[in-house]
Amino acid sequence: MSRLLKGRVVRLDAKVCHVDTGDGVHLAAPRGALFEQLDTQMKNPVAVGDWVLLDMEGDPVSLVEVLERQNYLGRTASSHDPREQVLVANVDQLLVIASLAKPRFSSVRTDRILAACAWHQIPAALVLNKTDLAKGDVAAEIRATYEQVPVEVLETCATLEGGIDEIRERLRGKVTVMYGASGVGKSTLLNALQPDLDLRVRKISKYWNAGKHTTTFSRMIDLDFDAQVIDTPGIRVFRIHRVHHSELKGLFNEFARYEDGCRFPNCVHDHEPDCAVVAALESGEIPPTRYASYLELLLEAVPDVPFDDEVVGGEEG
Repeated sequence: MSRLLKGRVVRLDAKVCHVDTGDGVHLAAPRGALFEQLDTQMKNPVAVGDWVLLDMEGDPVSLVEVLERQNYLGRTASSHDPREQVLVANVDQLLVIASLAKPRFSSVRTDRILAACAWHQIPAALVLNKTDLAKGDVAAEIRATYEQVPVEVLETCATLEGGIDEIRERLRGKVTVMYGASGVGKSTLLNALQPDLDLRVRKISKYWNAGKHTTTFSRMIDLDFDAQVIDTPGIRVFRIHRVHHSELKGLFNEFARYEDGCRFPNCVHDHEPDCAVVAALESGEIPPTRYASYLELLLEAVPDVPFDDEVVGGEEG
């Protein structure tokens, strides 16, 4: 009988998995059966953070089973591939790393990942990095927008180590995904948290005002203060996989405070008359950036198929 050993995937290179079993990191090839068993909507059987079983008798070592996940973060693979790509699994929290300048803060990018975290029930917080480059009251305005969701907002300056102690305490004892666009300072932030990591940092592209990709694959990093961080590559567009219209509005928590006032119980807060969410937007209670992000995601969401007797906007009857 083959000897099976439990371990955790800490890195993926093409179809080779780096698996930490506690006595070292082993390179393992997923067995073909794992791909054959995939649901037609799923692209990859294994992700960083997965607990797996290895068959140690083979050469190479084989990854034979992916154990049940506590949670995972997935997205639509691409505009040409509608399947779900699992990015990470079995995590305690996600930190959205955003910069206040170079590149400038993107509400749409931030709202997409926050909605995805809500969809997959992963606690999330927003880290505003590069506070030394912020102009005027931009940080305070962003904080006001997200604290009313509510989303916790932390401020850091990785190069000057501002806010680093607070981040360190937030990470301690947890498995945390560090997610953000290229150039926002994830590697610099990790170097500030633990200088001996010596992660590669690249300069911002002047032409695109965006970062060049430093991290090209997801990997789990052990930090010396009882914390594990999954550093992810910068992804330009994050599309939530197969969320329906009726489900999407539930991913914007601030809408719930007004929905009981909508004329129709199945209101999607887009075109319907007497929509309390739109009224809250017009009165300034809901930030326009959040609503704009919702509308963009709504265009990508799957329409609900109504029953014949269900009211879908317009007039009843």
